[in-house]
Amino acid sequence: MLALRLAFKNLFGAGLKTWLNVLVLSFSFILIIFYNGMMDGWNKQAITDTKAWEIGAGQLWEKDYDPYDPYTLIDAHAVIPSAMQQQMEEGKALPVLVAQAAIYPQGRLQNVMLKGIPKDQKMLELPTEALQNSRATTPAMIGRRMAGSAKLTTGDEVLLRWRDKNGTFDAREITIAKIFDSNVPSIDNGQVWIPLDIMYEMTGMEGEATLLVTNEDYQPMADENWVFKSPKELLSDVTAIIEAKKGSAAIMYILLLGIALLAIFDTQVLSIFRRQKEIGTYIALGMTRAQVVRLFTVEGGAHSLLAAGLAALYGTPLFYYLKKVGIPLPPGSDSAGLPISSEIIPVFGLGLILGTTLLVVISATIVSYLPARKIARMKPTEALKGKIQ
Repeated sequence: MLALRLAFKNLFGAGLKTWLNVLVLSFSFILIIFYNGMMDGWNKQAITDTKAWEIGAGQLWEKDYDPYDPYTLIDAHAVIPSAMQQQMEEGKALPVLVAQAAIYPQGRLQNVMLKGIPKDQKMLELPTEALQNSRATTPAMIGRRMAGSAKLTTGDEVLLRWRDKNGTFDAREITIAKIFDSNVPSIDNGQVWIPLDIMYEMTGMEGEATLLVTNEDYQPMADENWVFKSPKELLSDVTAIIEAKKGSAAIMYILLLGIALLAIFDTQVLSIFRRQKEIGTYIALGMTRAQVVRLFTVEGGAHSLLAAGLAALYGTPLFYYLKKVGIPLPPGSDSAGLPISSEIIPVFGLGLILGTTLLVVISATIVSYLPARKIARMKPTEALKGKIQ
């Protein structure tokens, strides 16, 4: 406690020099917490939205289905097992049938993924009630991004061409009954959703599905034709991208933290050089060299405690405001194919704040100890004379 009191007394006595170091170090606090909080908020938001709109609590894929290979769609469908039929009736699973198709908006050819989904489903956030309430012969719904690329609006009719189970081409007019807005582009880009019963009629694949979306009550089943994909597997791409962005951003706040620590190191070196008589006096009064080293180490490390207090002073209202209104993103930020909203609600967890504080305090203490080791080699008589050993 004596070392801590002396350390703070010396820091406050140094005046502006101390507060400049503390200010730069506090910026490191704020930047690390801000960026990681934003990434954690994006991750949480992406997971929540993707589960709500697309994957539920996991999916069962037909063994040949590969969403990244459209050529697999020709064979990627199978009859839904009887064991799964019961779970579907209980609302634990939701069938989706996928096929390749093409639309011709304004006479232009545009390839799409045609997806059939029960129009009375309640498991996903997809607004399928629009399909149920539509009076059109073949109602369809598309996402905002798809509507923009195809230049379609609600009520428009467009020609759809597809292949049935025998490989025969067929075509009919579909009516855009709903244009929905979602943060999840993987259910929007290049996709057309129609009622499952109509898709059965169009393709002749009665009772079949390409994938089954499940909820938390789903009971796992063993079937060689179906492969279960957990949310962790389905979200692995998003998680990997967010982790990569965290790693690249670390370079920025490591540089800022390095500048602050370098300033503390220079301050300690200069302080030891200019305060040799004071060091000699401490030793002459009975303090051991180890105690004097500890005093100067604590003094340098105390910069981080002052920085944490300053960061809390102006960072708390800033983070509270960002938590309340979110971090706005520029228009078009969702065009990269990632689930991202127009604003991100950051997550500033206790672990993030404590971890950042611990990182900065330990770093500042180590940097302060390095020049303080020179004190252990000083002779009290020469130190009292102000001579460098």
